[in-house]
Amino acid sequence: MQITETNAEGLKREYKVVVPAASIDEKIDARIAQIAATIKMPGFRPGKIPAKVVKQRYGSSVMGEVLEEAVNETSRNVLDQNNLRPATQPKIEITAFDEGQDLEYSMVVEIMPEFELGDFSDVELVREAAEVDEKEVDEALERIAAANREFETVEDRAAENGDQVVIDFKGFVDGEAFQGGEAEGYALALGSGTFIPGFEDQLLGAKAGEERKVEVSFPEDYGAEHLAGKAAVFETTVKEVKAPKTAGIDDALAEKLGLDNLDALKAAIRDDFRGRYDQISRQKLKRALLDALAGRYEFEVPAGMLEAEFEGIWKQLTDEMARTGQTFESMEKTEDEVREEYRAIALRRVRLGLVLAEVGRVNDVQVADEEVNRALIEQARRFPGQEARVIEYYQKNPDALRALRAPIFEDKVVDHILAQAKVEEKVVSAEDLMKDPDEDGEAGEASDKSEA
Repeated sequence: MQITETNAEGLKREYKVVVPAASIDEKIDARIAQIAATIKMPGFRPGKIPAKVVKQRYGSSVMGEVLEEAVNETSRNVLDQNNLRPATQPKIEITAFDEGQDLEYSMVVEIMPEFELGDFSDVELVREAAEVDEKEVDEALERIAAANREFETVEDRAAENGDQVVIDFKGFVDGEAFQGGEAEGYALALGSGTFIPGFEDQLLGAKAGEERKVEVSFPEDYGAEHLAGKAAVFETTVKEVKAPKTAGIDDALAEKLGLDNLDALKAAIRDDFRGRYDQISRQKLKRALLDALAGRYEFEVPAGMLEAEFEGIWKQLTDEMARTGQTFESMEKTEDEVREEYRAIALRRVRLGLVLAEVGRVNDVQVADEEVNRALIEQARRFPGQEARVIEYYQKNPDALRALRAPIFEDKVVDHILAQAKVEEKVVSAEDLMKDPDEDGEAGEASDKSEA
C-alpha cells in the first residue's frame, strides 16, 4: 500500500492511497475459493466447482465486498500509521480502479485538536444550597389537600369558580362530531384550567339539568394537528354541581396518599424539596464550571463538528420560530446577526464537548453497562405500557444507546473535575437558588441557550 499526504492544513488531512492490484486479486481469489467450497451448483460435486465458474456468477458481488473491505482496512492503516484521531468519519472517494489494476482513492479526514488540559485545582466555584423552609412544606400541604379534596352535590345552586361540575358533552368542528370529543359523567373542576381555554368559564352560573353550547377554539399548538386552531362547539349538559368540602390536613390525608400519618407526609414533602434543590444546585454548579472551562481554552475545532452542531441548533430555532410565528424582526436582529450568535454558541458547545471528552479519555472515565441499563429502564418507565418497545428500540439502535450513555459520561467527567476544583458551599434562600444568574443580561441569554 502506498500512502501520500496531499494536504495538512489546520485539522484537515488529505491522503492519496494506492492499493496494489496483486493485493486485490489475492483477496478476490480467496473469497471465490471460500464460496466454491460451500455452494451447490447443478452438474458439479460439492467442493469441486471450478473457480472460473464461481467467478462468472459471483465475481461482481465479490468484487464489491473486497473493495469495501480493502478500503476499510487500508483507511484504518492510514490513521494508525499517522497516529491520527479522527473527529468525524473520513470521507473516501475511489478515483481509479479496474479489474487487474491498482485501487486508488482519496481520503479526507478531520482530526481531533491537540491542547493541554492542565489541572483544575485553580478553578474556583460556588455551590449554592438552600434549606427547606417549613413555610414551603405547609404551602405544599395545602396544595396537596386542595388537590385531593372531596366534593359534595349542592341542590339548586349555580356553579361557581372552584366548584366541580359533572357533565356530558359532545364536540363538533365544522358541524361534524370529531373523535375524542365526547364524554359522559365527566367531572370538571371549574378554574382548574384543564380544558380548552374558555370552556370552563362558559359553565360558570350553570345549574344541574341545564344544557349549554360551549364555543371555543383549539390552541394553535394543540397536540392533534387536525384540530389545532379550529373553532369548536361542545353541546354540554350539566348533570350535577358539586361544592368542595373543606380540605383536611391530617393523618387521613396522608393515609389517602399511602403514607402512615401526617408526619410521614411532611417528611416526604421535605425530601422532595431537598431533591429538587439538590438538582438545581447541581445544575447551577455544572453551568458555572462549563462557563469557567469555556474561558480557559482557545483552540481550533473540527469544521465538520462545528457545522453539524450549528445546523442542529439552527434547525431547533427555525422550527420554534415557525411554530410560534416569531420573526427575526421581532427579535430586533437581522438573520445574519442571529446566525453569528448561534454559531458562537455552537463553537462553545463543540469546544466544551472536546474538553470534557479529553478529560474523560486521559483519566479513563468509564460508563459501566449497569449505569446505561439503569438509564434505559428509567427512560422506559416514561412510557407506561410501552416499556418493552422502548427497550427494544434502544437495543436495536446503537446511536440512540450512545445518546443515552453520553450524559452519564459527561456527569462523571464533571464530577472528576469538581473533585479537583475549589468549591465553596454557600447557603442561600430557595428564591435565590431558583434565580437564573444571567436572566438580566444578553450574554447570559446566549449562555443559557448553549446549555444542552
